Amino acid sequence: MSGAQKEAALQALHDRHAAELWRFALRLTHDRQAAEDAVQDVLLRAWNDPGLIDREDAAARAWLFTATRNVIIDRWRSAASRHELQTPDPPAGDQSDNTSVVLDRWLIAEALSSLSAEHRSVISAAYFEGRSVADIATRFRIPEGTVKSRLHYGLRMLKLVLQEKGVTRP
Repeated sequence: MSGAQKEAALQALHDRHAAELWRFALRLTHDRQAAEDAVQDVLLRAWNDPGLIDREDAAARAWLFTATRNVIIDRWRSAASRHELQTPDPPAGDQSDNTSVVLDRWLIAEALSSLSAEHRSVISAAYFEGRSVADIATRFRIPEGTVKSRLHYGLRMLKLVLQEKGVTRP
């Protein structure tokens, strides 16, 4: 079949079914533009389907309506129809945005403020100042065993406070 004959056959197919396809698509989409786009997509597929012209009118009509339904379903399932946007992944280790660091510090400072002064001072000395157990014992004039005990129970309380805030898992 020559290009002119194919074009004439597809024009006749369009003339016979395009209006009904558009109404069918409009009933499914409830959107004029979406219905027009679906019908245009189906007619383009018909142009690219070499066997469609050779089918009987009823078979060609069934193919067109099935294809229209499938196009609409595919578009409905696509992320674009659900208004989902793909965004690039956030840069790993980007130092320009310190929001999470600030929030972590704020949460920890708030959690530390709920501890007793003894527990808070020992934890601060060990973890923020980097002091050893012996150094903390000398600084606060308490036995090393007491420093270890305060560290243990202070960290345990800190963990509980952070769990209550929903920051850590139990």
